Amino acid sequence: MTYRLAVASLALAAIGSPALAADSITGRWVTQDKDAIVSIGPCGASTCGKIARFLVAPPDGLDQRDINNPNPKLKKRKLLGLPILTNFKEDTDLWRGQIYDPNSGKSYRSVIRRKNATTLEVKGCIGPFCQTQIWRKVS
Repeated sequence: MTYRLAVASLALAAIGSPALAADSITGRWVTQDKDAIVSIGPCGASTCGKIARFLVAPPDGLDQRDINNPNPKLKKRKLLGLPILTNFKEDTDLWRGQIYDPNSGKSYRSVIRRKNATTLEVKGCIGPFCQTQIWRKVS
């Protein structure tokens, strides 16, 4: 009798439990290389992240342009304020979107997971191969 009650309680708990939601990734984050701060927040119906501040000055200073972009029309954009995380959508316990690397001028499929209150795990992927970085919350 006690066994049946325990099984029934567990079944009801499982039915009533909501699916895991991804922890918010909004805020200001220092990149793994500690060369920039990326500000992540809402961008219309999705979430994006823009270069908010350089911690290490790029070769052309604050006026550095997106010179490595393969699209000639985009080479003149300033890096400061440039969205490098785009179209991120919540997917269970993580966020999926695109990440742009201004050093290579390439975009990659990306997955971001909030590890804890002060840490983001940021992945850029080509096919099944991913490179992971750890970004820290600006205090």
